[in-house]
Amino acid sequence: MPKVAYSKEDRERLRETLVAVGLELMAKQGIQQTTVEQIYKKVGISRTFFYSFFSTKEDLVVETLYLQQPKIIAHVQALMANPDLSWRDAVEQFLHACCYGEKNGIAVLTIEEQQLIFRRLSKESYQMFRQKQRRLFGEILESFGIQANEERVNLFTNLSLTAMVMRRAIPHTLPFFVPEAADEAVEFQINAIVDALEKLKTTPAP
Repeated sequence: MPKVAYSKEDRERLRETLVAVGLELMAKQGIQQTTVEQIYKKVGISRTFFYSFFSTKEDLVVETLYLQQPKIIAHVQALMANPDLSWRDAVEQFLHACCYGEKNGIAVLTIEEQQLIFRRLSKESYQMFRQKQRRLFGEILESFGIQANEERVNLFTNLSLTAMVMRRAIPHTLPFFVPEAADEAVEFQINAIVDALEKLKTTPAP
């Protein structure tokens, strides 16, 4: 006989499982390609029950992004601690892994997904998202051995997200860009970002 009553602890565990499964699928096949149905079926619950935890898919997406933040920090720290990698190689590998997130278990929002989620977030949720985003990129900079102030975090956030978003936007969202040169453009951006970070590494934050 199916279980019809769930304790508070049961519901919390199910919620955590939904977020973890959502992240697993979104990192592997992309956020847009991952459906609510895929998630709740893999967890083994009904569509109606899923929506008792998350009112929209976008609410779940935000939770998956929060869940992966510690994993991203652990990844960058492992690269920086690898004795076989130079500082530059480690930073390049990290940025490359983010730009090609679906190959490395990292979920990254496309332009369309960012717009959709932004429209659905409350003012308070948006402020929380930005706060956690700043903390994440600040910790990444510190892991690189770079003093992180607000100006540097803001610049690094924009530069990194530009490379990640552009790689996903060609050719569907940016049809006048040249798809044959997309990978080369990403590599150019990564090298330019690393050049800028290398200069910051030797310059104390004001």
